[in-house]
Amino acid sequence: MLLAIDVGNTETDLGLFQGDRLSWTWRMATGRRRTPDELALLFGGFLAQQGLSFSREITGVAIASVVPDQTQALREMVRDYFHFPPVVVEPGVKTGIPILLDNPKEVGADRIVNALAAFAKYGGPCVVVDVGTATTYDAVTERGEFVGGAIAPGLQVAAEGLFSATARFTRVELVQPRAVIGKSTVEALQSGLLYGTAAEIDGMVERIQKELGGDAIVVATGGLAGVVVPACHSVDHHDPFLTLEGLRLIFEKNTARDE
Repeated sequence: MLLAIDVGNTETDLGLFQGDRLSWTWRMATGRRRTPDELALLFGGFLAQQGLSFSREITGVAIASVVPDQTQALREMVRDYFHFPPVVVEPGVKTGIPILLDNPKEVGADRIVNALAAFAKYGGPCVVVDVGTATTYDAVTERGEFVGGAIAPGLQVAAEGLFSATARFTRVELVQPRAVIGKSTVEALQSGLLYGTAAEIDGMVERIQKELGGDAIVVATGGLAGVVVPACHSVDHHDPFLTLEGLRLIFEKNTARDE
């Protein structure tokens, strides 16, 4: 079995694959100062829910991380508790996707993994919208080349900035209000945050599609995609486990024996 670990700035997603089937998933808050032993305690608890442990049943671990401190802690945890090295998405790792950027090394691991998974699953050209701490837009050509994208503040970042900068606004639940025209301050805030983000996504996707030279399949993922996607008209597929699927593909590319 393969344990896939997607470390984001706010949350960390875990997925356990049996072959190519994603059997179990878990989500936890990303702790930037967690030690390898603390991580082992958390991971061991998740595995125990399914009657598993740090045993020979789990034969591989793949990691995509945008938090360097946790990347190193995870390396040590896997080495000390699983007793083998993980496959970490970083320069030098086979991805199977050409990265046509000025400096490929500066691209976040999650963006590369998402691009690979979206192209493998849905074909190209495609646009991946990852709605998380930041909202990222990644463009993949019909030949499977990652050609760049855009990065914008995420929904929660925008909400926190609004609430912290104003004295009268209080935090609201991030759910769709009854209508775009809010009848209360709460509904007005919900409308601006959710429909505003949806309008941003639709507008950015339209512009990216034009630069790609035609219609492109649009795939949305990320922790907050489920909140925003129902208000979008440009998204073709909502795939909450896209990054975990991409990690499985990268693990296979880097561990397959040469024929």
